[in-house]
Amino acid sequence: MVAVRRIITVERPADAVAAYLADFARTEEWDPGTVSCTRTDDGPVGVGARWHNVSRFRGRTTELSYRLVRHDPGRLVFVGENRTVTATDDITVTATGPGAVVDYRATLEFKGLARLAAPFLRAEFERLADGVAERLPEVLAARSPRG
Repeated sequence: MVAVRRIITVERPADAVAAYLADFARTEEWDPGTVSCTRTDDGPVGVGARWHNVSRFRGRTTELSYRLVRHDPGRLVFVGENRTVTATDDITVTATGPGAVVDYRATLEFKGLARLAAPFLRAEFERLADGVAERLPEVLAARSPRG
């Protein structure tokens, strides 16, 4: 298993940040590993919503089917799966004055022989998490104050 965590301060209201992050398709904007992310069902975003995510990692493309498993005020948990990995993105958004703090935790549990590679992949996942911590505030700063 590989787990990374970043605490990210942003200059947007917490409710607007949580609403923005609830649509996982927006990972294309703030996750440097995401090539594309498309909603695969209809209706409002809530528990059970699903996305098809294509990411590039170490020069290879991988696809995961994500679902939103927790959607509380200020807390979102997405779980993505394919045959080699289960990825969990656990995001907490807390108000701090006029802005917010995003506690971003990504956990990858590898399956089968892929588990053997986990220790060698940690540095690359740390680099990707650094990219999230850098991009997310920039992306949110470019958005309107409420969205």
